[in-house]
Amino acid sequence: MVFQLEENMSKLNDLKQNILQMGIHFDIEGSENRIEELQIKMQETGFWNDVKRAREISSEEKNLEDKLNEYKNLLQRIEDAKVLLEIASEDESISAKDISNEIGNIESCVEKFKTEILLNGEYDRNNAILNLHVGVGGKDAQDWTEMLLRMYTRWAEKKGYRIETLDMLQADDVGIKSVSLKIVGEFAYGYLKSEKGIHRLVRISPFNANGKRQTSFTSVEVLPELTESQNIDIRPEDLKVDTFRAGGAGGQYVNKTESAVRITHIPTGIVVQCQNERSQHFNREQALKMLKSKLVELKERAHKDKIEDLTGELKDMGWGSQIRSYVFHPYSLVKDHRTGVESGNISSVMDGNIDDFIKGYLKLQMK
Repeated sequence: MVFQLEENMSKLNDLKQNILQMGIHFDIEGSENRIEELQIKMQETGFWNDVKRAREISSEEKNLEDKLNEYKNLLQRIEDAKVLLEIASEDESISAKDISNEIGNIESCVEKFKTEILLNGEYDRNNAILNLHVGVGGKDAQDWTEMLLRMYTRWAEKKGYRIETLDMLQADDVGIKSVSLKIVGEFAYGYLKSEKGIHRLVRISPFNANGKRQTSFTSVEVLPELTESQNIDIRPEDLKVDTFRAGGAGGQYVNKTESAVRITHIPTGIVVQCQNERSQHFNREQALKMLKSKLVELKERAHKDKIEDLTGELKDMGWGSQIRSYVFHPYSLVKDHRTGVESGNISSVMDGNIDDFIKGYLKLQMK
């Protein structure tokens, strides 16, 4: 029992240090001061006259207070567990299993808290727009793009997020050429931003009669869906809007009107389109949201002060070699080349279990 006491006490001290370190990253004192500032604003006369502003302030105050309470609660649970350990060393009626379970629960909560603290970017709480585009590899690349679509769909479902298909271009024979999804849920962008880049597949091609190994590529683009307060203005003269007939299932469901919308941002050459809705108005609105998200993300990467400063030469900035490889043959391995995180259980990864890769990326960003 003495060994268990020392071992568990050491584990609890390590957990406490982790929490305190996260507190430094979270800036506890700064957060407390910010909460006080926001609460003063919320008590002002006519605070709810501007509903949009009031909701933003209330939301920020609640988020900060929730984080602060969680921080204090975890520290208190660790101290309570220490006291229980000391009592258990003299009282055999206290179950060692119960203590072990509580420490395990604290560990899980600490890991969850650490992940949430890392999601402190301006857009991290936003919904995400996920764009997949087929790369080099022919039929295999088209099939690979569809496999990644399934992987991200399964991941989002497990998180309890809602998935909306904004646009999809099916390949003529196998798989898909491109797809745009909106993932709706808190921190969707914060989590998925780790997936931006080129994803490489290595396997024995089912489309090769000689059974040769094939390497295929798909690019993944992740954008934040902007909230009303984050909205940006785009000059109308910078936009070229085209409408076309959306693809349908055929027969009575063929779309007989030009409801699909394609918008080109002339200064950068960025093109977005949406054909998911039957209404041209809704498709235009959704496409414009996608364009604004792309421009904001591009502005951040290019370190520009204004959207107007963006030009076509910056359009493809940030695309480079693969960020992750998925090897099906001659061995099974998924490896992230940025973080070194890897998994030999490729079936599990393709089934949407990618949280280890996401956490690895978030921790790398903190460093």
